[in-house]
Order: sequence, then C-alpha cells, then structure tokens
Amino acid sequence: MRLITLALAALLLLIQFPLWLGKNGGWLRVGELERQVEAAQKRTEELKARNAKLESEVRDLRDGKGAVEERARYELGMIKSNEIFIQILGANGQPKEMATPLPPPKPDDKNKSPTPTH
Repeated sequence: MRLITLALAALLLLIQFPLWLGKNGGWLRVGELERQVEAAQKRTEELKARNAKLESEVRDLRDGKGAVEERARYELGMIKSNEIFIQILGANGQPKEMATPLPPPKPDDKNKSPTPTH
C-alpha cells in the first residue's frame, strides 16, 4: 500500500511539473506575459493620446485659421499689417529668448491675414 501511495505521489508531481515550471506554459511564463501585456497597454495609451493630439491639430488646420496663423507667427515670423514688430537683441547681438508667450489673436483680427516681417 505504501508503494502505491509513493508511486501515485510521484506521478502527481510529474503531472504538475509542466503546469508550474514548464517550458511552454507554467506560472512563471504567465507572470512574464502579464508584464508584457501591461507594457503594451501603456504604449497603446501613449499612442492614443498622441493620435488624439495629432487629430486635433489636423482638425484645427483644416477648419480654422487660428492654427495656420499661429504657425505663420511662430515658425515663419509673420505679423499682421496693423502690428508693430519689436525685436530685442542681447549683448551678443543675437535675439533674446521670449520671457513671456505671445497673447492669442483677438477675435476681431481673425479675418486679417499675417504678413511676413522680412
């Protein structure tokens, strides 16, 4: 009877080994796969936020003139015809960094297009 009990216990351990420590499965692999899923979900959320930001920017560029005007101001240095452009140079003769951001365009100025400063 003791021999049968030992044989059954050994057989039970042999059957359980792949479940707990097996190469293609097992609980160690489950933990690793859960970490990979969490990393993939985090990356997916980051990409969704990035896509939403890009979609918003595309919508602004298609529908409104505000985004186009903002890009013209900041990237191309354009100003409106009724504005005065003042540039402050540092001691080295280079333009200084802006201490404060430019205010947003006024609602009554939306129909006027910016003109280049050059």
